[in-house]
Amino acid sequence: MNQAGDRQGNILVIDDLPENLHLLVKMLTEKGYKVRATPSGKLAIKGIHKAPPDLILLDIMMPEMNGYEVCEQLKADERTRDIPVIFLSVLNEVLDKVKAFAIGGIDYISKPFQEEEVLVRVKTHLEKSFLQKSLQAKNEELAATLQQLKATQEELIQSEKMAALGQLVAGVAHEVNTPLGAIRSSVENISSFLSENLEQLPSFFQGLSPDEQQYFFSLLQKSIGQNTSLSSKEKRQYKRGLKRQMEAEAIANADSLTSTLVNIGIYDDVQPFLPLLKDPESEKILKTAYQFATVQKSTRTIATATDRAAKVVFALKTYARYDSSGQKVLSKIGEGIETVLTLYHNQIKQGVEVVRNYDESLPAILCYPDDLNQVWTNLIHNALQAMNNRGTIAIEVTREDDRVRIDLTDSGPGIPAEIQPKIFEPFFTTKPPGEGSGLGLDIVKKIIVKHEGTIEVDSVPGKTTFTVCLPIVE
Repeated sequence: MNQAGDRQGNILVIDDLPENLHLLVKMLTEKGYKVRATPSGKLAIKGIHKAPPDLILLDIMMPEMNGYEVCEQLKADERTRDIPVIFLSVLNEVLDKVKAFAIGGIDYISKPFQEEEVLVRVKTHLEKSFLQKSLQAKNEELAATLQQLKATQEELIQSEKMAALGQLVAGVAHEVNTPLGAIRSSVENISSFLSENLEQLPSFFQGLSPDEQQYFFSLLQKSIGQNTSLSSKEKRQYKRGLKRQMEAEAIANADSLTSTLVNIGIYDDVQPFLPLLKDPESEKILKTAYQFATVQKSTRTIATATDRAAKVVFALKTYARYDSSGQKVLSKIGEGIETVLTLYHNQIKQGVEVVRNYDESLPAILCYPDDLNQVWTNLIHNALQAMNNRGTIAIEVTREDDRVRIDLTDSGPGIPAEIQPKIFEPFFTTKPPGEGSGLGLDIVKKIIVKHEGTIEVDSVPGKTTFTVCLPIVE
């Protein structure tokens, strides 16, 4: 190791006097430094751009371009501004020293040179320069590592999101297939009605008397206004009641007529339709009215099923999206939670009651909604698993001073007190192998910290509550 430290210093000496150049070159070379010499500031600047030195010894008083001018040019250029400059001069006035430091010099050596002073100052500033370069390199390396860690964290969040989405696929497929099946069945009903009755409808309506027409359209109106779905037990009860009324009026075919009436939507009071029921054509009129009612019901089923499928697809699209902008956007917390609940509807309907209490006056907040959706997914998924899809989930979204508070409570068996402090640790899991990475709640906590929020858990058997607090930033 030479006196320049762990690496050999490359020094440029600029002085218009050959004897000074010779002295400094000899002095520094003998100590193991690599030294270049030039008698002109202009020449020096050209050479510096081609091969930047580690340190410059610069004479102040030179023709054409003095040392101050050389230093000013070097410090004005991004490529050379960080090269340390030590001024050389026979001048000792305070003003010259102040000027030297003001334009970027790091030290000042007076002529005639004292070898020991020159070597100490050179060694000190080279080591300082090397340390600064090393520190800068470390900072750049740390910045790159931090950026890589951030990217890795985003990848983990996205990976966990896709893993959760994979678990949801079967349920989501069912949620889409169910309304599609309802739509298909309804379309078949409408098609069947039209193919069987379209040709006969004109003659049917022409054969109706004015009173029969009025009863027919009253039946349709009654059916259109009926939105209640009855159980088989309820239908049997209504049929018995209607049958007793019609038997009291000595109406024939009471059994078949009561069934049609209940299907149309007439459950209790049959009095307004008694004249029609006593009509010899009553069964035909009721049957046709029921067919029209079925078509009307099929159109409502299609509309409902379409809305349901669209809601699921929208929720899936919202959940699976990935915002690469890295910018916070305004979003309502309740909407994100509802997106996740929609995707978990298949599991929820197996036996979970969801109790919602959202403060509708809460404003949208600046946040990363994609990341927060991952938080709600993990918490809801864990709650459903803990309850084995049987129980109650209560979700409260309220305001607490300048924060949004989200409480998600399940009625599961609870988290043992001894492991509660560990649940947010990476790779900690109580699930069997293959059912959990142990990163879910760790990622949840990182997302909450990223939002400058907090997450806490309070658990006893039958009641586990995760509380998330996020700052309200509008």
